[in-house]
Formats: sequence, structure tokens, C-alpha cells
Amino acid sequence: MELLEWLKAHEGLFAALGLLSVFLFLVSLIVFPLIIIYLPHDYFIRAEPRFASLSPLRMLLRILKNAFGCFLILAGVLMLFLPGQGLLCLLLGVSLLQFPGKRELEIRLLRFKRVRGSVAWIRNKAKRPPITLPE
Repeated sequence: MELLEWLKAHEGLFAALGLLSVFLFLVSLIVFPLIIIYLPHDYFIRAEPRFASLSPLRMLLRILKNAFGCFLILAGVLMLFLPGQGLLCLLLGVSLLQFPGKRELEIRLLRFKRVRGSVAWIRNKAKRPPITLPE
């Protein structure tokens, strides 16, 4: 009985989470293809710039991007238990974060035939060269 009362008392929170879920789903439908299209074809074979070598503005942008990624991961975890696109939100959040081994994880994911095929299809439709992966 207490659970039902708590759920009723927090109706607004669930409505907000539902709207956030729909918004993040729509954003992901736009953002993921854009990231794939505008990612340089040699992104995975060139060296990544060190954080210390970035300009102050780039450092601030990277910090904000990581903070937003953490927010999306938190929202995604909540949406695993509440209504929403939890896995999609988690994936978007992880893609925004900078952490050791991220590039290797992305390369491993891109080596899956279905993922590589989807990425190639999106880039082909946008008339962009295919992504080059290291050997």
C-alpha cells in the first residue's frame, strides 16, 4: 500500500522521466547518424590529443561533454527500471565519456559485422569514405 502512495505522490517525476526518455530517444535518432557521418575516416588510426595539450576552451568542452555523458548514464540506469530507452541512453552516455580503453572498446564494437555494415551504410548514404580501422 505504501508503494502505491509513493508512486502517486511522485507522478510528476515519472512524467518528467517519460518525457526525458522520449526526448533522448529522438535525439539519439539524430545524433548517432550525425556522429557516424562526421567522424573522420581515419579517426581510429590517428593519435588522440592529450588532455594537457588542449586549449582551455577545449578542456572546458571536454569536461562538459563528460559531465553530460555521466548524466545520460545515470538517466539510462534509471530508465532500465522506469519507462524509457535505458540501453540507448546508456550507449549515448558512454559514447560521450573519455576513459582509458574507450577507443579499443569502440574498435572492438566496430569489428562486429552487423555494426560495421550499419556504419558503412550510413556513411555510404552520406557519400563519406568508409571508416579505417587499425590492423
